[in-house]
Amino acid sequence: MSRRTDFPLLVRNPGMHYLDSAATAQKPRVVLDALRTFYETAYANPHRGSYALSMRATDAYHAARERIARFAGAVDSTGVIFTRGTTEAINLLATAWGRAAVGPGDEIVVTRLEHHSNFVPWQQLALAQGAAFRIAELTPDGDIDLDRLRRIVTPRTKVVAVAHVSNVLGAEIPLQEITAIARAVGARIVVDGAQGAPHIPVAFDERGIDAYAFSGHKLGGPMGIGVLVARREFLESMPPYQMGGGQIEFVNDDRTTWAPLPNKFEAGTPNVGDAVGLAAAVEYLDGIGMAEVARHARDLSAIAVRELRLVEGVRVFGPPITARCGVVSFTLDGVHPHDLATILDQDGVAIRAGHHCAQPLMRALQVPATARASFAIHNDASDVTALVAGVRKAQAIFGGVGTPAHAAAR
Repeated sequence: MSRRTDFPLLVRNPGMHYLDSAATAQKPRVVLDALRTFYETAYANPHRGSYALSMRATDAYHAARERIARFAGAVDSTGVIFTRGTTEAINLLATAWGRAAVGPGDEIVVTRLEHHSNFVPWQQLALAQGAAFRIAELTPDGDIDLDRLRRIVTPRTKVVAVAHVSNVLGAEIPLQEITAIARAVGARIVVDGAQGAPHIPVAFDERGIDAYAFSGHKLGGPMGIGVLVARREFLESMPPYQMGGGQIEFVNDDRTTWAPLPNKFEAGTPNVGDAVGLAAAVEYLDGIGMAEVARHARDLSAIAVRELRLVEGVRVFGPPITARCGVVSFTLDGVHPHDLATILDQDGVAIRAGHHCAQPLMRALQVPATARASFAIHNDASDVTALVAGVRKAQAIFGGVGTPAHAAAR
């Protein structure tokens, strides 16, 4: 069941088929209401203000952290660090922990399907520290080759960094098996949950991982806020990422001590409004139920894969139909993905086109770019129908495989 009426932008644009939630999700009304209510009733600088309005802002910030911790399945909310997004959360770890813990001869392991945000920070850390940078390759079906991963993870491996869900293939990564491989050699396990958290329970405490990062805007929350959930001992083992107001315990002339978690990693004025908005977003998702959110996206993905494969000249990338988390990447013979996206947009179908910040994966797929449709709780079968119709229209315009123009050209 589509919940399109919960999303004001889509209500205002009834002819729009928004299929780009993997890039950023539309905002349900409850998130917009939460933002407006905070700024109209509780806006002030939190923490040390000794007046009532500041105390209300402090309470709102604290309550947002607690709500998001529950969504993430983390009992200890002090391990929930607010960042600007997944990218900053991973850079925090690669910088604050990595520079202190990784040295010459050590190893860092990522996978071939990582988003640049979970590839480049670790690559650059390896270059700076003289560590070896290892890439876990894929099977012909596009899955992580676990046997090869076991061979490249050694006692010198300091961290294994993996996506929870591929932003190109829509495949859920076998975190349990990968975590066991990392744990067997004492390596840290860091998870990019930008595509996982919108569809799959984070269940942080249950997974036994060290850190999980996700972005608010991909969950229907505001842009400009993200979350790093990490084990207390992991966070306490590393120095701050940034320094300034709010994360100081005491400043001497010759040294400074840091505030307890989570303040240690939240220098500067807190982004209270967006934290409140993100808390409203996860409340909305939990109200629907993450199992239903996941089922809805998987069902629509399955329909899209089946329908697209009926179009001659379409190549769909990724796992079997039943193993997708709301993402379908494909190409159309004779039509560049950017051209395809432009034609689809003429009929109100919004998709993504490009390398999706995953150039190492594109090289493995042997394509420069793909078209990508991604599904959320506000989509329904009519969006798939519009997508497939647009693909056929593009094929006709460019004289692709299966069209009269293509037959005449032959």
